[in-house]
Amino acid sequence: MDETLVDRPDAVRPGEELDLGRLAAFLRAAIPGASGELTVAQFPRGYSNLTYLLQLGDRDLVLRRPPFGANIKSAHDMGREHRILSALAGRYARAPRPLAYSDDPAILGAPFYVMERVRGIILRSSPPAGLDLTPALMGAMCGSLVQTLADLHRVDYVAAGLGDLGRPEGYVARQVAGWAKRYAAARTDDLPALERAAAWLQAHAPAESGVALIHNDFKYDNLVFDLADPTRVVAVLDWEMATIGDPLMDLGTTLGYWAEPGDPAALREFGLTSRPGNLSRQQLVDAYAAASGREVGDVQFYYVFGLFKVAVIIQQIYARYRAGHTSDERFAGLSRLVLACADLAGRCLDSGRISDLGVSIDK
Repeated sequence: MDETLVDRPDAVRPGEELDLGRLAAFLRAAIPGASGELTVAQFPRGYSNLTYLLQLGDRDLVLRRPPFGANIKSAHDMGREHRILSALAGRYARAPRPLAYSDDPAILGAPFYVMERVRGIILRSSPPAGLDLTPALMGAMCGSLVQTLADLHRVDYVAAGLGDLGRPEGYVARQVAGWAKRYAAARTDDLPALERAAAWLQAHAPAESGVALIHNDFKYDNLVFDLADPTRVVAVLDWEMATIGDPLMDLGTTLGYWAEPGDPAALREFGLTSRPGNLSRQQLVDAYAAASGREVGDVQFYYVFGLFKVAVIIQQIYARYRAGHTSDERFAGLSRLVLACADLAGRCLDSGRISDLGVSIDK
């Protein structure tokens, strides 16, 4: 087991520090056996909720809290995320075990929760140093991603006590309308292709294909792969947008993040999906259909929805940066990603295909 491959944090970014005294007192009261000195580091990736590594004595914990300056009412619900993980404990082995939750603003200024740390490999925008990510290994990890998504959609959410988590009837239409509304609220630049995608989605929304527990942000950097066997997924992270809804909308979100070799550079730099060994988007759809036993149907709709949703998520973060609510310089160039998603959505609408769109331009 190569510990050098474990995802590691950095120093806490300025302006995102935690009150260690109040946090330590809470942890010792809330977690049985918790003791020792508290130190904190921050996982540097991710653009939404903030994630910290806590070391309390000889124990590693992970804390999640909303971003500073966030005012998106329907997102960043720490209590909801904690509830989902608590319900899945013992029923879905890839859900990290939650340990404590607080909505007391006197501790950190916002709700937060603490969970166990799952040590392993996380595939971010570049492979971990020391990992020889050959096409064969990449292909096996890609296959595990698809199977993990299909397995998640088989979870008995009613038995887990999550039957009231969402409203599956009318889910597709609500999602389209909701993300269009969020885009309008966060809009900073004229993007005709994105406006066109929003109108097309509202005019072409299909009926629900089924009902399942869906993650809604399922991608490589929300998966933890086994150190001893990197082809095996041991944990799924970041459950803030999970709900009960149409599983094909979940697949669409994954497709929205899934860049191919010919896609704009901004998207190819965002993750590792364009590396040799990965499936194309169409192959990913086919593999999911085989693993889940589901008919995918109008894949063009789900892909355009995924691109639109990803664009809006990034646009919301960029708008927060433009408004001065965060000084994180990583956000300064996010408009390139929004533009790239809009460009691909327009090309998909023109061609009717989801793969090999022939962009071949570095925007």
